[in-house]
Amino acid sequence: MQTKKKTSQATKVQAPNDYEAFIKLIHDQYDLLSKSYKGIAVYLTQNPNDVAVLSVNEIAKRCNIHASSFVRFAQSFGYEGFKDLQTLFQKRLSTAAPGFETRINALEKELSEHTDHTDMGFLRDLVVRDIASLQELLENMDSNALTQAVELLQQANIIYLAGQLRSSPVVELLRYILTMLGKRCILLDPSGGLATHMARNMQTSDVLVAVSFRFYAKEVVNIVEEASTHQVPIIAITDSTLSPVAKSAKVLFSVPEHEYAFSRSLAAPMCLAQALTVALANRLQVGETDQPAKIRTVTR
Repeated sequence: MQTKKKTSQATKVQAPNDYEAFIKLIHDQYDLLSKSYKGIAVYLTQNPNDVAVLSVNEIAKRCNIHASSFVRFAQSFGYEGFKDLQTLFQKRLSTAAPGFETRINALEKELSEHTDHTDMGFLRDLVVRDIASLQELLENMDSNALTQAVELLQQANIIYLAGQLRSSPVVELLRYILTMLGKRCILLDPSGGLATHMARNMQTSDVLVAVSFRFYAKEVVNIVEEASTHQVPIIAITDSTLSPVAKSAKVLFSVPEHEYAFSRSLAAPMCLAQALTVALANRLQVGETDQPAKIRTVTR
């Protein structure tokens, strides 16, 4: 019996006439896309400002995917070509905040006009990129999502934390501060290979905080799917709305990653984790005193 092969194109549909509708369509069709088309979809959703101003050849170079694939990708969604699709991003740009590359260029010009390849130069480059990431985090943050996440943490009986590989520092920080705040939390670490088994104890009165970035740790993805099956509320911190941990999240924080020469920074997700715990600390203190309170220091 023959098995169905995954199509390299999305199901043929009428081309959306605005950016928001196109992004929604990408999410609906994402699982039907080929590997290269998924790469294009991720880049388009993470870098809308750059898509608006860069040529298709430059975008293709950054994705390491041939430019002709971008044309076919656009046509599979009902557009005549990539330029036709690009107009949606250009219309959006008129009211959007500056893109990541624009922020970096502005900061670099402000700090220095010279390329510095010394040890201090590498530090400076990382700091400039982190400043840009933090600005982008602040301007793109959904305040309602932030409030909803803090409320889930406050109401949770037990807070489960899942994050491996590069995400480990984020969940370790969360465990430390949440413990200092008196919240019951369990870190689902890979030690002993028991993380997935421990996750089966989660209840609907608990909450799972899952942190995962490309390339997504398989065990974290499995834990998220396990939690979703048992209707456990999930707060996800990831790099894309197309991430495998995003679709099951009750609250999703998409913190796009940008390429570094050697590594990717955790400045933005670490700042987000701290913001969640500071806001939670304030709520807990207000609950104790019924009066607005300044945040007490909970770390040493």
